[in-house]
Amino acid sequence: MAELIRMPKMSDTMTEGVIAEWHKKVGDKVKSGDVLAEVETDKATMDLEAYDEGTLLYIGVEKGQAVPIDGVIAVIGEEGEDYKALLDGSSGGSQEAPAPKPEAPKAETPTPAPNGAQKEQATSQLPDAKAVSAAPAADVNATVIRMPKMSDTMTEGTIVAWHKKEGDTVKSGDVLAEVETDKATMDLEAYEEGTLLYIGVKEGASVAVDEVIAVVGEKGADFKVLLQGGNGQAAPAQAAPAESPKAEAAPQAAAPAESNHAVNERVKASPLAKRIAEEKGISLAQVQGTGPEGRIVKRDIEGFEPSAKPAAPQPAAPAAQPAEAKAAPAAAPQPTPAPQAQGEFEDIPVSQMRKTIARRLGESKFSAPHFYLTMEINMDKAMELRGRVNEVSPVKISFNDFVIKAAAVALKQHPAVNSSWLGDKIRRYKYVNIGVAVAVDEGLLVPVVRNADQKTLSTIAGEVKDLAGKAKERKLQPKDWEGSTFSISNLGMFGIDEFTAIINPPDSCILAVGAIKQTVKFEGDAADVPVAKPTNVMKVTLSCDHRSVDGATGAAFLQTLKQLLEDPMRMLV
Repeated sequence: MAELIRMPKMSDTMTEGVIAEWHKKVGDKVKSGDVLAEVETDKATMDLEAYDEGTLLYIGVEKGQAVPIDGVIAVIGEEGEDYKALLDGSSGGSQEAPAPKPEAPKAETPTPAPNGAQKEQATSQLPDAKAVSAAPAADVNATVIRMPKMSDTMTEGTIVAWHKKEGDTVKSGDVLAEVETDKATMDLEAYEEGTLLYIGVKEGASVAVDEVIAVVGEKGADFKVLLQGGNGQAAPAQAAPAESPKAEAAPQAAAPAESNHAVNERVKASPLAKRIAEEKGISLAQVQGTGPEGRIVKRDIEGFEPSAKPAAPQPAAPAAQPAEAKAAPAAAPQPTPAPQAQGEFEDIPVSQMRKTIARRLGESKFSAPHFYLTMEINMDKAMELRGRVNEVSPVKISFNDFVIKAAAVALKQHPAVNSSWLGDKIRRYKYVNIGVAVAVDEGLLVPVVRNADQKTLSTIAGEVKDLAGKAKERKLQPKDWEGSTFSISNLGMFGIDEFTAIINPPDSCILAVGAIKQTVKFEGDAADVPVAKPTNVMKVTLSCDHRSVDGATGAAFLQTLKQLLEDPMRMLV
């Protein structure tokens, strides 16, 4: 299905982009990650990468022309596909036509306030919907920094750490902060030069894409006009009464409940302290900080004793009960406080990565009809060959590398498995990109080994180690995790014999790999007498989307995979 390519918002102040150069022409094949064009923004000239794969069917903007944000600039789809309906439709046609392009700047120049107001309707944290629109009117020499969209699935980001503080001088290219997305932790760089006048989001807080997080400008500039607009003091005044009824309506008994969760949301702690606390299962709300301004630091977590605080409230309850007993002698139902001893618990805020895992795998499990095929594979020859290959390989080759190579070769022979369900059609890929599941502290990432069928075992091993290292350090970039056509999840190193995995959309299948276990097989001797011999077997389970892959198709793929791993020299020739 053809996809519209629109002008993305590449900086916080960008309203339109100019096509500086096209790197592809109509009819060219495009892969995910290919640079389609160079786009000149108000900050810099940047590469526009493709997220879809197919053929470049249409270019709607010539070199040197300006396009407003979200305007259609190209179409990618299958060769010969009719894309004109996309351009004529309401979603594409209204923004695709070149004629309105010059009108947009004219509308913005004399009356910038309405445009700014429209943009700010999506932001929930600003006190006034016309906050940004007031900036040009007041001629404030400052720029609002917003949360950028750092990946195709990102909806919000978490500020892990600020590298600058209010009052610091900022140069273009300086790292302002580290932002945790649903995929990785990435640097947020400054495009403007000046002084960091305002930080609106604390470390650990989450911000929706396009929300205001900071202001950079001339020292002494009245940046509050940018945030508050013309009704600067009216909005905060309205916010205060909105909170007071809640406070009045809530009885004092609600305070303990708030202290465990709400206080945990606004507690001050260093990133290292937060990580150690998470690993040890310690609630930050129970820790007394000894750092600057009461911030919790590493030594506070290491010296914390969990039993110290929870024990304190318990004597208070028995102390109150005797007093009640004297006042009312017939207090027979006093045993009711006993059920209160339910044990301790901790509410852990959900990270961006965990939110995305929950959403995507939930959608996969409940929308794709999964079925599972399990097969046992003899690994004796693979183990023998691995020993010999590692003697000459520049990098150590694992059994998982053998599985990746075998799966890639088998997929070329069974293209129906190397596919995606797209609703009205099934897309079969002519290339093989293997997604390899990597466990990290906060969840799971799936970096991609591209064109795995064309690579040697040592090349695959080197790439997997490099990608796994980047994943654990949260340094993966979008090009590292996009574009898989088949996925592999291996829990064999944890001693798991077999398991079933949830399909990683939009793939049609995922292969779950278990541990290699020694067992016994019986072979006939010269006299056809069964003789027990030791052997090594590995179980694999293929999860299939029944919308695009049938049982017989999946079984045939597993048979080819079994043949390749039981006689691995076949895939090396």
